[in-house]
Amino acid sequence: MAGIKALISLSFGGAIGLMFLMLGCALPVYDKYWPLFLLFFYILSPIPYCISRRVVDDTDSASNACKELAIFLTTGIVISAFGLPIVFARAEVIAWGACALVLTGNVVIFGTILGFFLVFGSNDDFSWQQW
Repeated sequence: MAGIKALISLSFGGAIGLMFLMLGCALPVYDKYWPLFLLFFYILSPIPYCISRRVVDDTDSASNACKELAIFLTTGIVISAFGLPIVFARAEVIAWGACALVLTGNVVIFGTILGFFLVFGSNDDFSWQQW
Protein backbone atom coordinates (compact mmCIF):
# COMPACT_ATOMS: atom_id res chain seq x y z
CA MET A 1 0.00 0.00 0.00
CA ALA A 2 3.01 2.28 0.43
CA GLY A 3 3.47 2.30 -3.35
CA ILE A 4 0.01 3.73 -3.92
CA LYS A 5 0.66 6.54 -1.42
CA ALA A 6 3.94 7.33 -3.17
CA LEU A 7 2.23 7.36 -6.55
CA ILE A 8 -0.47 9.73 -5.28
CA SER A 9 2.16 12.00 -3.71
CA LEU A 10 4.14 12.11 -6.95
CA SER A 11 1.00 12.91 -8.92
CA PHE A 12 0.22 15.74 -6.55
CA GLY A 13 3.77 17.07 -6.90
CA GLY A 14 3.53 16.98 -10.69
CA ALA A 15 0.22 18.82 -10.60
CA ILE A 16 1.64 21.53 -8.32
CA GLY A 17 4.68 21.96 -10.58
CA LEU A 18 2.53 22.28 -13.69
CA MET A 19 0.33 24.76 -11.84
CA PHE A 20 3.35 26.99 -11.20
CA LEU A 21 4.32 26.71 -14.87
CA MET A 22 0.83 27.64 -16.02
CA LEU A 23 0.67 30.54 -13.54
CA GLY A 24 3.89 31.87 -15.02
CA CYS A 25 2.27 31.75 -18.45
CA ALA A 26 -1.39 32.57 -18.01
CA LEU A 27 -1.65 35.22 -15.33
CA PRO A 28 -2.99 38.42 -16.90
CA VAL A 29 0.08 40.34 -15.70
CA TYR A 30 2.43 38.06 -17.68
CA ASP A 31 0.26 36.70 -20.54
CA LYS A 32 3.12 35.09 -22.52
CA TYR A 33 3.17 31.39 -23.27
CA TRP A 34 6.85 30.99 -24.20
CA PRO A 35 7.69 29.06 -21.01
CA LEU A 36 5.52 26.18 -22.19
CA PHE A 37 8.52 25.05 -24.23
CA LEU A 38 9.77 23.62 -20.94
CA LEU A 39 7.31 20.77 -21.34
CA PHE A 40 9.73 19.31 -23.88
CA PHE A 41 12.46 19.29 -21.24
CA TYR A 42 10.15 17.59 -18.74
CA ILE A 43 9.45 14.84 -21.27
CA LEU A 44 13.07 14.47 -22.41
CA SER A 45 14.75 14.42 -19.00
CA PRO A 46 14.07 10.80 -17.94
CA ILE A 47 14.63 9.28 -21.40
CA PRO A 48 18.46 8.87 -21.34
CA TYR A 49 18.43 7.22 -17.92
CA CYS A 50 15.57 4.88 -18.89
CA ILE A 51 17.41 3.83 -22.05
CA SER A 52 20.65 3.20 -20.15
CA ARG A 53 18.83 1.07 -17.57
CA ARG A 54 17.47 -1.12 -20.35
CA VAL A 55 20.83 -1.46 -22.10
CA VAL A 56 23.16 -1.87 -19.13
CA ASP A 57 23.37 -4.91 -16.92
CA ASP A 58 23.46 -3.84 -13.25
CA THR A 59 25.33 -6.92 -12.01
CA ASP A 60 28.79 -5.34 -11.91
CA SER A 61 29.39 -2.63 -9.36
CA ALA A 62 32.08 -0.89 -11.40
CA SER A 63 31.46 2.45 -13.07
CA ASN A 64 29.64 2.19 -16.35
CA ALA A 65 30.21 4.54 -19.30
CA CYS A 66 26.67 4.19 -20.67
CA LYS A 67 25.09 5.05 -17.34
CA GLU A 68 27.43 7.99 -16.81
CA LEU A 69 26.64 9.31 -20.30
CA ALA A 70 22.92 9.05 -19.50
CA ILE A 71 23.39 10.97 -16.26
CA PHE A 72 25.45 13.60 -18.12
CA LEU A 73 22.75 14.05 -20.78
CA THR A 74 20.02 14.22 -18.14
CA THR A 75 22.00 16.86 -16.27
CA GLY A 76 22.36 18.88 -19.47
CA ILE A 77 18.62 18.72 -20.09
CA VAL A 78 17.81 19.79 -16.52
CA ILE A 79 20.28 22.70 -16.59
CA SER A 80 18.85 23.80 -19.94
CA ALA A 81 15.37 23.75 -18.45
CA PHE A 82 16.53 26.10 -15.71
CA GLY A 83 18.45 28.30 -18.13
CA LEU A 84 15.70 28.85 -20.72
CA PRO A 85 13.37 30.95 -18.53
CA ILE A 86 16.33 33.01 -17.32
CA VAL A 87 17.33 33.69 -20.93
CA PHE A 88 13.71 34.58 -21.75
CA ALA A 89 13.54 37.00 -18.83
CA ARG A 90 16.93 38.50 -19.62
CA ALA A 91 15.85 39.09 -23.24
CA GLU A 92 12.62 40.62 -21.91
CA VAL A 93 10.45 38.03 -23.63
CA ILE A 94 8.81 37.20 -20.29
CA ALA A 95 8.69 39.13 -17.03
CA TRP A 96 10.95 38.30 -14.10
CA GLY A 97 7.93 37.34 -11.98
CA ALA A 98 6.93 34.79 -14.58
CA CYS A 99 10.52 33.55 -14.59
CA ALA A 100 10.36 33.04 -10.83
CA LEU A 101 7.10 31.09 -11.09
CA VAL A 102 8.50 28.92 -13.89
CA LEU A 103 11.71 28.23 -11.95
CA THR A 104 9.63 27.23 -8.93
CA GLY A 105 7.67 24.87 -11.15
CA ASN A 106 10.96 23.46 -12.47
CA VAL A 107 12.16 22.68 -8.96
CA VAL A 108 8.91 20.91 -8.12
CA ILE A 109 8.67 18.97 -11.41
CA PHE A 110 12.28 17.80 -11.42
CA GLY A 111 11.99 16.91 -7.74
CA THR A 112 8.95 14.84 -8.63
CA ILE A 113 10.81 13.10 -11.46
CA LEU A 114 13.73 12.37 -9.12
CA GLY A 115 11.31 11.08 -6.49
CA PHE A 116 9.73 8.81 -9.07
CA PHE A 117 13.06 7.19 -9.88
CA LEU A 118 13.98 6.88 -6.21
CA VAL A 119 10.68 5.28 -5.23
CA PHE A 120 10.04 3.10 -8.27
CA GLY A 121 13.60 2.67 -9.56
CA SER A 122 14.55 -0.33 -7.45
CA ASN A 123 13.60 -3.79 -8.62
CA ASP A 124 11.66 -4.66 -5.48
CA ASP A 125 8.24 -6.26 -5.34
CA PHE A 126 6.59 -2.94 -6.22
CA SER A 127 8.15 -1.16 -9.19
CA TRP A 128 7.03 1.23 -11.89
CA GLN A 129 7.24 -1.52 -14.49
CA GLN A 130 3.96 -2.94 -13.17
CA TRP A 131 2.14 0.19 -14.37
